[in-house]
Amino acid sequence: MADFFNKLLQNVTVPAPYLGMLISSAVLILVVIILRAMLWRFIRRSVQSSEMRRRWLTQIRNGLLLLMILGLVMIWAHELRTLALSIVAIAVAFVVATKELILCLTGSLIKSGARSFTIGDRIQIKDFRGDVIDQNLLATTILEVGPGKLTHQRTGRMIVVPNALFVSEPVVNESYTHDYVLHVFTVPFKRDENWKLAQQVLLEAAQKHCSPYLEQARKYMRRMSDHSGFEIPSVDPRVTLQVPTAGEVHLIVRFPAKQTQRSFIEQQILTDVFTQHDLSAAKKPIGNTENS
Repeated sequence: MADFFNKLLQNVTVPAPYLGMLISSAVLILVVIILRAMLWRFIRRSVQSSEMRRRWLTQIRNGLLLLMILGLVMIWAHELRTLALSIVAIAVAFVVATKELILCLTGSLIKSGARSFTIGDRIQIKDFRGDVIDQNLLATTILEVGPGKLTHQRTGRMIVVPNALFVSEPVVNESYTHDYVLHVFTVPFKRDENWKLAQQVLLEAAQKHCSPYLEQARKYMRRMSDHSGFEIPSVDPRVTLQVPTAGEVHLIVRFPAKQTQRSFIEQQILTDVFTQHDLSAAKKPIGNTENS
């Protein structure tokens, strides 16, 4: 056994800088141990109260331990700095390699903490729009609705949206009131077309198709207002004007509807208006012409 250890010591070589630091560390540890033993013996002999003796022994033990750690850190400061740089480099490489995964997990925490939507809500994030059917820590699955932002028909395609988008992109929730929603669509007209008649008949058609459930929608919105604390606008159907350009008039139709029937009610209103009324350009009255 002695020969084995002698051969082991002969084969193991320690560089001179490390040898000096090892000797310094050993001396520091030895000095702390001796100082601890001397102080403990002095306290046991000098302090009569057991409570005070225990308090002093604990403080001396913790103080000497802190002194030893600080001394070791000062002795090995250069090597610890090199080790810290290596750890930081490894951490940076790990973060870069798993950046998307970390963003997905962060996005999942954000949407869960903010309660942006739930299963069944219709949302839009960036260019993706549809009904949420599943969500987990990494992705959210929606059934696409489109095409565009104005239609409400499912395209039959499923979209898996990475949760990383919820970190940097705003989420539009079209179903935040759940059972009943306020649906809006736009009907464009030329300035010389009969948009005044269109405004009247659109409002009448909206009132007609919303009348069977208008009172229930009003009560539901009132409960939502009391529960959430924010004021919900009137649910009565209305048609407002918008002039985007000098030659056009847009009629903005807003009406309440069940979440699953907004597209159906919209089509009924448009069908009634355009099949029962002629909204082409109004005929100008024939007046007397002046002779030049």
